Amino acid sequence: MAGYKLKSKSSAKKRFKLTSKGKVKFKHAKMRHILTKQNRNKKRDLRTGGIISAADTPSIKRMLPYG
Repeated sequence: MAGYKLKSKSSAKKRFKLTSKGKVKFKHAKMRHILTKQNRNKKRDLRTGGIISAADTPSIKRMLPYG
């Protein structure tokens, strides 16, 4: 008898991607609209993505069982 499939958390699917080495990438928030209030240095910093800390990685990976 076949096993059960695990569902991925929809919110995590939209926000995170896994790298080939198993790290978790993310994009910064606050870059969608009303950007005139932010100065250019802050907007430039938010453009770059980031890597989730090692402490939070296991919980994100549980939300994304198939990567």
